[in-house]
Amino acid sequence: MSKIHKLGVIGNPIEHSLSPFIHSRFARTEKINIDYRPYKVTTDNLEAFIKEFFLDKDSIGLNVTLPHKKNVFSLLEPVTEEVNILEAGNTIIKSKNNLMLSSTDGIGLIEDLKKKSISLKNKNILLIGAGGVIESIIFSLEKELPSSIYITNRTIEKADKLVTKYSKLVNIKSYDGEKIDIVINGSSAGITGDFIKPDYINTHEDCFFYDLNYSLKGTPFYEWALSEYKAKNVFDGTGMLIMQAAHSFKLWFDIFPQTQNVYDELDQMRRDE
Repeated sequence: MSKIHKLGVIGNPIEHSLSPFIHSRFARTEKINIDYRPYKVTTDNLEAFIKEFFLDKDSIGLNVTLPHKKNVFSLLEPVTEEVNILEAGNTIIKSKNNLMLSSTDGIGLIEDLKKKSISLKNKNILLIGAGGVIESIIFSLEKELPSSIYITNRTIEKADKLVTKYSKLVNIKSYDGEKIDIVINGSSAGITGDFIKPDYINTHEDCFFYDLNYSLKGTPFYEWALSEYKAKNVFDGTGMLIMQAAHSFKLWFDIFPQTQNVYDELDQMRRDE
């Protein structure tokens, strides 16, 4: 029997995570044996958990989700300059005796948008939220050459702080009523059901609405876009999750897994809900 590679995802809450399902499908298709589990880890226990997890010689990596993407930065070595600037990541890789931190959120989003035939070039993008998940996609969005990236948040000061931090690196501004082509929600309240509707957004009938949160039953943002804007093009973050997971898998095994079968299975699960 071939070696079983120990993997997992850490977060709090973690019960809703589809990552174990997705990675099990990748591993089965690529004929790799893995033991991938969800771990509910508190902030106080984060460092101790990571150290203990990687004491096992079969442990090769972890995915990181809310609220730990920034918390892990000080504990690990960044793989890229982007991770250094973000001071956050979502993938831990064991490389020899070192634990490295990478981020696959941005590339995961871009590849899912391309799969859905959504081009960002010369488009006005509005980001809702000012937390770590929004930061994790800013550089990847900028590489696609949008016209402008705008940001809004229920706490205006947080949005302004993000603009100040990144305005010298990317074309990002606070939102002030400009016409928007693509709305991307990164507010974590979209998971809890406490989604606070933003002020009026100037859109058009072909505007795309994309929620970085995901749920097979739909998200509050998803429902808001349908009811408030009669949106024709609304997506949640399931596809992004699949693609960022595929890039994490490649970091661990140097193999980019097949993804279409996972898209198909999750689509079927959504229809069955």
